[in-house]
Amino acid sequence: MITFSGITKRYGAAAAVSDLSFTVDRGETLGLLGQNGAGKTTALNIMTGYLAPTAGTVTIGGHDLMAEPRQAKRLLGYLPEVPPLYDEMTVRAALRFSCELKLVVAADIPGHILEIADRTGLTDMLGRRVGNLSKGYRQRVGLAQALCGDPEVLVLDEPTSGLDPRQTAEFRQTLRQLAQGRTVVFSSHILSEVQALCSRVIILHHGRIVCDRSLRALQNAEGLRLRAEIQGDKKRLLPALRTLPGVRGVTALPDAAPGVVSVLLDCDQPPEKALFDLLCGLHMPLLRLQEAQSSLEEIFLRLTAEG
Repeated sequence: MITFSGITKRYGAAAAVSDLSFTVDRGETLGLLGQNGAGKTTALNIMTGYLAPTAGTVTIGGHDLMAEPRQAKRLLGYLPEVPPLYDEMTVRAALRFSCELKLVVAADIPGHILEIADRTGLTDMLGRRVGNLSKGYRQRVGLAQALCGDPEVLVLDEPTSGLDPRQTAEFRQTLRQLAQGRTVVFSSHILSEVQALCSRVIILHHGRIVCDRSLRALQNAEGLRLRAEIQGDKKRLLPALRTLPGVRGVTALPDAAPGVVSVLLDCDQPPEKALFDLLCGLHMPLLRLQEAQSSLEEIFLRLTAEG
């Protein structure tokens, strides 16, 4: 549905993004991650046609964004971090204006507005001036504008920025519903949000792709990780655990309770039998053993660590 081919954007001698190449399939929800200045917003601005690349091409639904901008942009709905809203308009007028820009058939606009307002929780706000709305409702109006014309692709840049916890939870639920049957590209600094909403992530670092994998594959690539709670002496236990066959790393975690040692075992193969034999010999009872996957935040920090 979306294809980046060798996209580079330069400002003088500085490259904001370099040689970005990837494809987003129809119906996929992609999380675009990176530190400040990594090139996320530049990539999204190129994807939506707001910026022209220095080199490379972008296609949306088979249409080259530079050669066929009208056809490509009709497939897109864009919610930037700060939605472009006219405070003097009512919500209904703002949505009508967006529908007209998206060339929605005039006779269909009233019903289309009601449908969008229902999906974004704005039905009771249609008569209110945009300038009198709270931050949460302004974000909803921005999302509703992006939905005008029923686009096949949604591009969302930090959509929950500045929202309180309740507004964020409500907004996430709305996004889950809207993502069904659509292609979504989603940028956020809140990694737990990306983990909850996206099936795949691309991580940018200094304008280049350092990771492009499904969340499941990314977590599975970390290998087997086990969290254990063991009653015993930490000074004796940790060196002994590091001798276990198949265990390549042992990380001490905060103790679960006095006299209870918590550790994270990075393993090449399941070590349960060897672990039980070791602890029996040390007379240290195993209280708990469970599989532990790395969070997206841990993976992100490792991939973007300098050096």
